[in-house]
Amino acid sequence: MSVSTTASNKTTAIPTSVGWRRAPRWVWLLALVAVWVVVWSFTRGHYTEPLGTSITTSTHDWITRHANAIQNSHSVFVQACTKVGDFTNSVITWLQELLSIPAFPRPVPQIGWLGVIALAGWAALATAGWRIAAFVVVCFFAFGALNYWQDSIDTLIMTFAAVLVCLVVGLPLGVWMGNSRTATAIVTPVLDVMQTFPSFVYLLPVVLFFGIGTQAALIATLIYALPPVVRISAHGIRDVPTSAIEATNSLGQTRLQRLMKVQVPMAKRTIIVGVNQTMMAALSMVTIAAFVNGPGLGKPVIEALQALQVGQGFVAGLAIVIMAIMLDRTTTAISERSERLARAGGGNKRLRIAVLAVTGVLALVAVYISRTYLWAANFPTGVDLGTPLQTRVDSVSTWITNNLDTETNQIKNQISYILLNPLQDLIANSPWWLVAAVILTAAALLGGVWAVVSSLVCLAGIYYLDLWQDSMVTLTSVLVGTILVMVLAVVFGVWMGRSRLADRLLRPILDAGQTMPPFVYLVPALALFQPTRFTAIVAGVVYAAPAAIKLVADGIRGVSPTAIEAAQSSGSTRWQIITRVQLPMARSSLVLAANQGLLYVLAMVVVGGLVGAGALGYDIVQGFDKPDPYFGKGIAAGISIVLLGIMLDRITRRAAMRSGGSAAHQ
Repeated sequence: MSVSTTASNKTTAIPTSVGWRRAPRWVWLLALVAVWVVVWSFTRGHYTEPLGTSITTSTHDWITRHANAIQNSHSVFVQACTKVGDFTNSVITWLQELLSIPAFPRPVPQIGWLGVIALAGWAALATAGWRIAAFVVVCFFAFGALNYWQDSIDTLIMTFAAVLVCLVVGLPLGVWMGNSRTATAIVTPVLDVMQTFPSFVYLLPVVLFFGIGTQAALIATLIYALPPVVRISAHGIRDVPTSAIEATNSLGQTRLQRLMKVQVPMAKRTIIVGVNQTMMAALSMVTIAAFVNGPGLGKPVIEALQALQVGQGFVAGLAIVIMAIMLDRTTTAISERSERLARAGGGNKRLRIAVLAVTGVLALVAVYISRTYLWAANFPTGVDLGTPLQTRVDSVSTWITNNLDTETNQIKNQISYILLNPLQDLIANSPWWLVAAVILTAAALLGGVWAVVSSLVCLAGIYYLDLWQDSMVTLTSVLVGTILVMVLAVVFGVWMGRSRLADRLLRPILDAGQTMPPFVYLVPALALFQPTRFTAIVAGVVYAAPAAIKLVADGIRGVSPTAIEAAQSSGSTRWQIITRVQLPMARSSLVLAANQGLLYVLAMVVVGGLVGAGALGYDIVQGFDKPDPYFGKGIAAGISIVLLGIMLDRITRRAAMRSGGSAAHQ
């Protein structure tokens, strides 16, 4: 007997009188949409709260006035922010003069390109091994060859400065959380909210207190990059075996001795993973922080996107990708090497010390040469891969526009006509009270009471901020992007979950995709689809798909082999096993993948304000470009995005919890 037949028999056994109570949630959701469409057909275009791009409201003007008052005030807090900003600027400027920009009266940095590469290679050799050292040296040469040496070094300076502060603050906080349930209960909600914020949203409030410049870029970066190292280090400390803790207690060790001799060494690999994730987050934010005049590779990318220069954006984006892969591989290798040396008893320590001493002397010689000779201070102009690559990419982009314009427009138009336009018409042109009622009902069906409460608060905030229709347009783009992400996640996730070969082929690609900052995805999307809202959606789909695919694949792989064998023995086909056994039993992973897809797409759609996405993303960009009078509107748009993100996150998280519980019950 097949699985489908069994399910059918069980359904017919349910009494008709109580069948409505046992209807699955998706049936109720479809009924809700049907009612929505009927009411929308009578109320379409009424009470939609539209607001033109050049119009501000009294709420926005109030925010602008108070923002100006804060910036011009002499309160203790503002003065403290100013001092922190000045100190930050001085430190970053000193590091830039050391490594990347002329140190007056010298016409070149204190350490030229040759010395920087030598020091970077030696540091990689000391911490990660000779293979990674060679890889790091090649990557640094690539930065110069692509004509982005100074921007690349500035990006590294900003990234490492932010990561250092994150480690100083985050590691003690993570250790505290790992050893204290009270600390976990207090800090976890704060981290949840911080990780719900799209990176773009951090910039405006930071600018309010720290102004535009390097200091704002660094402060925003370290705030955005802090949660991963806190969470992951706390997880590592918490996962240290209880038996090891009990053994140290029986020996009479103090709490500090237990931490330094047992917990931190045993959680070392997990903590390095947290450092890796924080470094990737910092790199991502550093590039976006170019909006507030932060130094680094983000500037040429923004300039390219604004001027529609695909070649320039591609070359600068390639430098960012190379840097992301270099940092990711280096931190991963550091983690693996420490374990390998521990298993080998430390290896040949004398040989290692001798090699490091000799290479260290060579690195110091290279530093001296780079301080003495001009050719070793400024990267050679004769090594130029960036200009021909930029020209080639521009020609390819032009060829795509001239020859594939019909195909790309057809893809864009089909998805717009079939999915995007009808959904936007339904959501953005429904009365605000109707959309609110539908969202709250859906929250009740999917997430329960707490999802309804959080959604109610978020919807009230969005309405109060006078950006209701812009928020609904942004919500439409996020939902369309998430639908496309989930299609890819189910197709490729099921394939990976059922095939080890597919997993080995696709997982490295997905891992590489997750290391790339969001800016990078806008460049190829812009080349294919020109500046439209669809461009931002495509970039969001590509940005979000790797995480969602991996979650679905892990969920499919985690389905009990016993259940699969039972379905096979009953004569079920492969399609029936996937649709009737594996996908239902991996339901919690699917909902979690939707959660991550929503948040990733939201982050990218907001950044897509640069390439024609409009709505809230455009409002934020306008707040940067024309702070008077649009700064308040930009702040309101940022808060609206946060409220959207929190609402979507809470609904999908609660739905994932309920799905996990029901799956476990089954």
